[in-house]
Amino acid sequence: MEKQIAFCGLICTECPTFIATKNDDDAKRKETAEYWSKKYNADIKPGDINCEGCLTTTGKVFNYCTVCEIRKCGQDKGVENCAYCGDYSCKQLDEFFTFVPECKMTLDEIKQGL
Repeated sequence: MEKQIAFCGLICTECPTFIATKNDDDAKRKETAEYWSKKYNADIKPGDINCEGCLTTTGKVFNYCTVCEIRKCGQDKGVENCAYCGDYSCKQLDEFFTFVPECKMTLDEIKQGL
């Protein structure tokens, strides 16, 4: 399967929610919901663990993705991901990168290849 990179640099195809959805794996959904609920101090149910990746325009996305400002911005600008944006790296991304630095590495690598 080809890598799918979200606007923010997350690798959707390596995400447990994406994997559970593609494999229709209820055990993986339960495991991921429990882990994320603890990690993010949130009430995430196994039924919330459904996503076809941030770049989908017609498929399922994880509930946070529906309100993600980075995703909305990327969609509005019509870019493949934020590395393709003329404003890369913006304040919004820089704040996100403090929590998920590996996403910056992913996008920086893409940006260097452009």
